[in-house]
Amino acid sequence: MPHEDKTINYVEFPLTDPAATKRFYETVFGWEFQEWGPKYLSFSGAGLDGGFNGEDGTPVQSPGVLVILFSEDLETALGEVKAAGGKILRDVYSFPGGRRFHFADPNGNELAIWAEVAE
Repeated sequence: MPHEDKTINYVEFPLTDPAATKRFYETVFGWEFQEWGPKYLSFSGAGLDGGFNGEDGTPVQSPGVLVILFSEDLETALGEVKAAGGKILRDVYSFPGGRRFHFADPNGNELAIWAEVAE
């Protein structure tokens, strides 16, 4: 697929634990990974390609950039995140148009998952 001008093309997160990162995102979201040496993973299957970079030693900080994923079943997603070892940072809450929760991945990166509210 060609790249589109002025669109988000790639998302990159800090990486501290490659094996735990792969296991977590494969288990919860079904993402696929390509290893580019011991300190870099690229991923696909997330709706937007991206990577986890441990090469430059960038520390994981919060709040940083918040990436929000969509789920048709928020409670199932919450259970999968917990079962895969994700740490829930903010339990499910409502906002105009939906509900979401925040979690930390194995590297300490904060992400969120949201779902639409049925009308």
